[in-house]
Amino acid sequence: MTTPQLDKSYDPKTVESRWYQLWNERGYFHASPDHAGAPYCIVIPPPNVTGSLHVGHALNHSLQDILIRWQRMQGRNVLWLPGTDHAGIATQNVVEKQLMAEGLSRESLGRDQFIERVWNWKATSGNTIVSQQKQLGESCDWDRLRFTMDEGLSKAVVEVFVRLYEDGLIYRGERLINWCPRCLTALSDIEVEHEDVKGKLYHLRYPLADDPSNALIVATTRPETMLGDTAVAVHPDDPRYRHLIGKKVLLPLTTRQIPIVGDSILVDLEFGTGAVKITPAHDFNDYEAGERHALERLAILDHHARLDPVGLQHALVEPEFIDMLKGLPVAKARPKVEDLLRERGSLTNIEDHKMSVGKCYRCKTVVEPYLSPQWFVKIQPLAQPAIEAVETGKIRIIPEGWTNNYLGWMRDIKDWCISRQIWWGHQIPAWYCLACNAQQIVTVDNRTVILQGAKPIVSKTTPAHCPACGSQQLLRDADVLDTWFSSALWPFSTLGWPDQTPELKTYYPTSTLVTGLDILFFWVARMIMMGLKFMGDVPFKDVYIHALVRDAEGQKMSKSKGNVIDPLHVMNQFGTDALRFTLASMASPGRDIKLAEERIEGYRNFANKIWNAARFGLMYLDGTRTALPPAQRTFPDRWILSRLDHTIHTVTSELESYRFDRAAGTLYHFIWHEYCDWYLELIKPVLQDAAHPDGPSTRQTLVETLETTMRLLHPFMPFITEEIWQTIPHQGDSIVLQNYPVSNHTWSSPDTERQFALLEQTVGLIRTGRALLNYPSGQHIPFYVGHDDRNRHEQLHQIQQHLAHLSRGEAAITASKDWPSVKLLRLVTEGLSVGITVSGDVDLQKALDRLAKQLAENDKESQRINGKLNNAEFVSKAPPDVITEHQERVRTMTRDRELLAGSAQQLRTMLGT
Repeated sequence: MTTPQLDKSYDPKTVESRWYQLWNERGYFHASPDHAGAPYCIVIPPPNVTGSLHVGHALNHSLQDILIRWQRMQGRNVLWLPGTDHAGIATQNVVEKQLMAEGLSRESLGRDQFIERVWNWKATSGNTIVSQQKQLGESCDWDRLRFTMDEGLSKAVVEVFVRLYEDGLIYRGERLINWCPRCLTALSDIEVEHEDVKGKLYHLRYPLADDPSNALIVATTRPETMLGDTAVAVHPDDPRYRHLIGKKVLLPLTTRQIPIVGDSILVDLEFGTGAVKITPAHDFNDYEAGERHALERLAILDHHARLDPVGLQHALVEPEFIDMLKGLPVAKARPKVEDLLRERGSLTNIEDHKMSVGKCYRCKTVVEPYLSPQWFVKIQPLAQPAIEAVETGKIRIIPEGWTNNYLGWMRDIKDWCISRQIWWGHQIPAWYCLACNAQQIVTVDNRTVILQGAKPIVSKTTPAHCPACGSQQLLRDADVLDTWFSSALWPFSTLGWPDQTPELKTYYPTSTLVTGLDILFFWVARMIMMGLKFMGDVPFKDVYIHALVRDAEGQKMSKSKGNVIDPLHVMNQFGTDALRFTLASMASPGRDIKLAEERIEGYRNFANKIWNAARFGLMYLDGTRTALPPAQRTFPDRWILSRLDHTIHTVTSELESYRFDRAAGTLYHFIWHEYCDWYLELIKPVLQDAAHPDGPSTRQTLVETLETTMRLLHPFMPFITEEIWQTIPHQGDSIVLQNYPVSNHTWSSPDTERQFALLEQTVGLIRTGRALLNYPSGQHIPFYVGHDDRNRHEQLHQIQQHLAHLSRGEAAITASKDWPSVKLLRLVTEGLSVGITVSGDVDLQKALDRLAKQLAENDKESQRINGKLNNAEFVSKAPPDVITEHQERVRTMTRDRELLAGSAQQLRTMLGT
């Protein structure tokens, strides 16, 4: 039978599109609750429906797919559930920009028509990222694709909201929130991007009410908000001011007096003037201080971040100033207030000051802390069980170092603002009776505003009438829910909850969540809270937190910097497998990935190496194969089987520990160095001799190891492994459905591995000597080999033919005392001696120069690594395996130096110097 052949070169594009289509069409990724295997489920962190695949997605999804393919090959009942997030503000902004280009606005369309327009956009453009995920090779069950606003998830959202409200865990209250004056909506903390800017620090004079000749000096970066001050705080232990606590100061530009309070939380004894203004309606820290001291909250900015005349009146700003300031946006109000304070003698100093400014993540408008009625989740009762789930080990956070971050944040968690003032999203299921709330529903700037005192009717369905008065005149709350609210239900809503579906019973709790640190609190913690509340169990057992992907210099990737690596581009250029393997090999826990296209190109070369190795093997698979027991096979066959067994054990163990980097590194070393560089080279004499008696068993070993290696590598590089696997003898239709390799004790041979280490060490010395003497790689050279240890010396005799083949020379195995005394370069290490004849045409001075250069490079590198190991900061921060690697490297270089120094002395003797 003729063995199928592979094309001369590997073409990823052709292979990838062909195999992915076949995998999908044949239903290999489809999960069934009836599958006999133990369930293993991952729900994908749903990417925004507006998005396209970026390198962060590529890392996250590649790691998930490695786990999924690995577990599927282990016989588990695997479900990888895909989906997308409706991305409230982001999606609304996309459609609003389209409307603007058409001369329209969402207000001109009205809510219903606008939402219909968004659904139309989603139908035509919302699946872009899904097609890109498929290009990455993601083996999701696409038949179960979910969307955070599909019918089933919407039902779950309403169910959860109503239940939480009925349990007293959702309430409507007036609190300070992040507010975008352009999008006119509340924002979560993760939707606020912080940017360091050059600002000013203004020192203001607040005269004492009972002694205006004396004053407190307060410093602020926002003089325009001082009009809403309701107190000044000093530290209760500050000897300069503690006698003033309880007294009052005159607030400049107003007719108000405000108290001096003692607050050790707000005031830092070591910073600034020691006195801090408190503006509870316009600063988060001040809001908390206002709660502690029962201070009034005076809002002086409207929802467009303009000075509000009504707010200024309530704050008792002097009437002449109200006329000057009303309607001014913050950017114009600040210099105006500065001028007024200066004129009144209340501005004592201005200095440059670096400050952090929060901006809306979508429109980049400066975000304002804004006092507004919003819907909140009372979070503490939900947080405590979620803390205990991690403390007791029901949920593992990996790397473990992030556990304390999670627990610290959860123990200090604040109530969750879940309402957003936009149209695209899950509209809050609350209504208001116009009759009962006549005084609480007002119109401001052509907007209907529901004041804090309004009493909502919360229901799963639209109520027919008011339960209190019977009126049918009901107004629905216009707000929608924070996108994270629906995402928090993702692990169980996607499986059919609140219905008790077979999927929910089989796959919940899910097995692993793979995510980034940036959403540990905004998403992961909320999924844990909601899962425990509504399912009575954790939503997942392991949370693996991967690093961030940065550019080669460690900088955050951004379009403005021009340092973005587009995964679609590099997949087209180098192949998907190369990108996936690169990301996996660099996914070291706790360390950001510094990615450069050169790294991806390097693993493209790795794919080519695998391809060429397979082509080489296929050249010799025709002919008889004999399955001799491993112990009866040749030295090279016993060695590669033993190394493959070790590799299987190591890769499996590393995957179980989520050490994708070490698993990939183990595979790379085995395939490139051990399999290709050593094993294939060792067996060439057997394969190239058609009558060689070891041919049948060698061909059997070749096909066994190649087929096993493809299965072992498949989760990392699915496309090339499938293509190669199909050409070699196999059983089954696809590698996707094959068993993952398991350790085989009959393959393990420690004695053979020790003998090979001697072979490798000997060949290494011979190659070093060849390079020093500048002998061409193909030149046949005589050499001598011996060992001080009798057993090791006997092993050299056993591998003599392999030494000769690999070293391109004639090997003489004899005691070093019997070697010629002149014209012989001797290299000695750990009892092993190699002697290489120095021919008459060798330029000894150039050989000595080459050796001196190697010594210098060795010393420089040794000094660099020792410098790191002697750096206390590096040692304290570096992972233990990195420290061990550096220490081993130093030991190796020390041995190399001794060897090279001895060789230099020999060359100098030959030169007579």
